[in-house]
Amino acid sequence: MLVKDLPSDAYRAAESTVAFRLFADQDTPTLTVPEQIAATLGDRILSSEMSAGARIGEVELSEEFKVSRGPVRDALRILEREGLVTLLPRRGAIVTELTETEINELMEIRAGLFELVIRKIGAQPTDDWLGILASGTERLEKLAEDPQSGDVYAETAYRLIILCARMAGNQKLHRMLTGLSLQTLRYSKLGLASVERRQRSASLWRQALNAQRQGDVESLVALARTRIHESSQESVRQMAALAAFKVENHHA
Repeated sequence: MLVKDLPSDAYRAAESTVAFRLFADQDTPTLTVPEQIAATLGDRILSSEMSAGARIGEVELSEEFKVSRGPVRDALRILEREGLVTLLPRRGAIVTELTETEINELMEIRAGLFELVIRKIGAQPTDDWLGILASGTERLEKLAEDPQSGDVYAETAYRLIILCARMAGNQKLHRMLTGLSLQTLRYSKLGLASVERRQRSASLWRQALNAQRQGDVESLVALARTRIHESSQESVRQMAALAAFKVENHHA
């Protein structure tokens, strides 16, 4: 099913994580057909319904969405731009698969970009910013206690980051950070898979909120870096554990 008739407040109401990302660059809550297809495929990738390295068939997608191959190709280009799909010459499209080194490098860049956002909005916080940070933190704290909320927690944190970036007033910074965060979201979910990790993450968000209320921008920056670094390290650890598990099963 394609994404249609989304509510007017699309930034807060879009159910699709990728649609939420695409709306971040738009003033009106309307997606083109390729964007709708990209949103559907992107969410399949983020939920691991489509695994890393899996081939993506244009013909099959054309039949599924009842469109020509043109809109499908445009959708794949959108996902390539967002880092979720890799287009290979004469071989078609596959789901992007990141190495441990690439994850660490991307998370490091993401931390640096988010620091710029925090410094821009943290030095002169508005009521809107404080309201978003407070409500987002409360939502994350509730999700952190639910054993089944791993993916929802990660997606909620991602949306909070997008909203923060949007308030920084720098469109290029906004696009870079939100796109990079979407690219690493699959791996962030690994790093937030356990209740303990989500509770730790929510605690860091709460400490950040308190630091912002006190006007302590340096602590705000340090807490964001700690949160992203810990998520990155746990993501890599989980990836290594999954790889070892697959090797064991293969030889069993």
